[in-house]
Amino acid sequence: MNWSIRRILDFLIVFGRVGESIARHAGGIGLLVWRSAVSTFAGRVGFRDVIAQTYSIGVQSLPLVVITAVLTGVISSQQGGYQVSGAVPLYIVGSVVTSTIILELGPALTAIVLIGRVGARITAELGTMQVSEQIDALHSLGRDPVAVLGAPRIIAGILTMPFLVGTADGVGFLSGMISARATMGLGIDSFLYGARMFWHNWDLFYSLFKALAFGFIIPVISVHMGFLTRGGAEGVGRSTTASVVFMIIAIWVTDAMFPPLLLN
Repeated sequence: MNWSIRRILDFLIVFGRVGESIARHAGGIGLLVWRSAVSTFAGRVGFRDVIAQTYSIGVQSLPLVVITAVLTGVISSQQGGYQVSGAVPLYIVGSVVTSTIILELGPALTAIVLIGRVGARITAELGTMQVSEQIDALHSLGRDPVAVLGAPRIIAGILTMPFLVGTADGVGFLSGMISARATMGLGIDSFLYGARMFWHNWDLFYSLFKALAFGFIIPVISVHMGFLTRGGAEGVGRSTTASVVFMIIAIWVTDAMFPPLLLN
């Protein structure tokens, strides 16, 4: 009996700690978003800072996004051709590739690329500034770290993610079409015919809505975790790892919520 009570108490302790951690992070993120919005609409966010972060997040991420999109289109085309061979008309590959890239792989894989390249970097940068007391120095100078460091990154993420996802969608579609032509002999006209069969104009807006959501989630979590960093270099490593895990979970949970909300 005592053993059972002890197990229940241990479970309640762990559950309480997890709940407290979730509530603390949710509150911190909510406060960060509020302060970023206030700083933006009050004109305290530097335009040059936003441009610099837009270049860092968007332009410098473009080569990796394009490479990922090319390979995604090729793989989708080849696997689609394998699935439909001998069972249905080959032009269905056009529909499979288009739907797969636009609705799911374009936004999701671009988000994963940005988590690895941008999200981890932001957390490490801000975490290093936090443990080296550079953020405390901003406070002592009367400057708001959220306006100087946080808001520009969040704004840049929201602005650049739709551009990156749109680029990934287009590149993935073209590479899938070229791959289908090279490996299966599927003509361009047949591929486009298959792509048009199940195409809805809403699909593109759906992809870009995902991009906006992901472009908001990644910088918000990475900035939040960077500001929370404590404990020197080891703490920076822990914060960066935790940030990447949180971003991946948040992206997949958000991704799972989109179909029932926007595709029904």
